[in-house]
Amino acid sequence: MTKVLSAVQGAVMDVIKPTRVLISVYDKEGIVEFAKFLHSQASCEILSTGGTAQKIRDAGVPCKDVSEHTGSPECLDGRVKTLHPKIHGGILAVRGNEKHENDMKDIGIGQIDMTVVNLYPFEAAVARDGDNFSTCVENIDIGGPSMLRSTAKN
Repeated sequence: MTKVLSAVQGAVMDVIKPTRVLISVYDKEGIVEFAKFLHSQASCEILSTGGTAQKIRDAGVPCKDVSEHTGSPECLDGRVKTLHPKIHGGILAVRGNEKHENDMKDIGIGQIDMTVVNLYPFEAAVARDGDNFSTCVENIDIGGPSMLRSTAKN
């Protein structure tokens, strides 16, 4: 196990205080309270997309749109929001790894210290409207699982 872990770890192995958090959720229950905590108690910059970003801002919590952070608009009817090097690079970069830190600096990628993600309710969509193929296809989540995997890797 040590060999596996040493392959991915950087020079710094410690618990970090999050400074930037990405929130991308379908089910928004409790998200405003959590965003308020992150902002007021932990002084985190919050990144989010679409309706989640709007809900957080409507509650008076500063929230930066992912599209502003990446410099790329959401596109393809919202299918592409978080699939961007400035998102996944910010999640995947190994802290303390000089090459990663230099790459981030050269490319303009900021670290993302925490992700808050839940997925589209695919199973519920199929149970509700399984005869409608396009509804089923639109409930296949791409960005959420990608962020979960990136987060799990780091």
